[in-house]
Amino acid sequence: MVKKNGKKTLAFEEPLIQLRAKISELKEYTKNAEVDLSSEITSLEERFSKLEEEIYENMKPWDRVQVARHPERPTTLDYIPMIFDDFIELHGDRLYGDDEAIVSGIGSFHGQPITIIGHQRGKDTKENVRRNFGMPHPEGYRKALRLMKQAEKFKRPIICLIDTKGAYPGKAAEERGQSEAIARNLVEMAGLEVPVLSIVIGEGGSGGALALGVGNQILMLENSTFSVISPEGAASILWKDPALAKTAAEAMKITAPDLLEMKIIEHMIPEVRGGAHHDPQKQASIISEAIRRSLEELNGLSGEELVDQRYRKFKAIGVFSE
Repeated sequence: MVKKNGKKTLAFEEPLIQLRAKISELKEYTKNAEVDLSSEITSLEERFSKLEEEIYENMKPWDRVQVARHPERPTTLDYIPMIFDDFIELHGDRLYGDDEAIVSGIGSFHGQPITIIGHQRGKDTKENVRRNFGMPHPEGYRKALRLMKQAEKFKRPIICLIDTKGAYPGKAAEERGQSEAIARNLVEMAGLEVPVLSIVIGEGGSGGALALGVGNQILMLENSTFSVISPEGAASILWKDPALAKTAAEAMKITAPDLLEMKIIEHMIPEVRGGAHHDPQKQASIISEAIRRSLEELNGLSGEELVDQRYRKFKAIGVFSE
């Protein structure tokens, strides 16, 4: 990743950055010169448009991994005020403490009361330390479960925003029951009698993502990822070389187009060109419309029908032969 004019850009975008710089240079030059370069500028702008379309319409899995990890990519707390109204954050698991790697609370969506739960990472070192880089401890998942059960009690749909490298693997988390907390969330979410909508907005890593991912529908942003392990981790295990992460990303089928094709997710949410960080407000509007459509499909189902639909959805995942 490189930084140009205060903006962080990715390696595969470098040709665009160079061409844009050339266009800006010519425009600046024409201000102080008598020579007419308008035709050259127009030609370069047309070339830029074609190159931009070519790059963003043919992104490789590793390109999407890089976009999903972009430090300026919108987070749960970025999206909440742009999509939901009257949000009130609720804290603590009533057992140990509050985990800031998970944000949870109540709000409204088009006038309908809902519960919102999401992973929260930081955008700089200080905030990442505070949020533990978006990797929850057990109390984070227990807080999420507390809010889910509350939502079920008051018949509120649940919206989960997934954005984590994975659950925190440290000693303290294991001592406080990390595996049990994640497993309990899987069991309890499977039986919730309210609509559950899980949306992957960045990285969806391992059990840390699954703990918010047992939904009636799973949606993914176009440049997000959803996998059992990171490409670097897979490369280390398979080939003893994390440098082969790019190869692993292709083999693992972790992108939204791959998972939609395999019917693991229900919908892929389009992103603004270049990634959500280029226009968070517009991206929030696109996500809002996707949520509206999904809730329309789910709100008419009874509690029993929601549980049955969720069960059948996950039972159908995978291909096997007898």
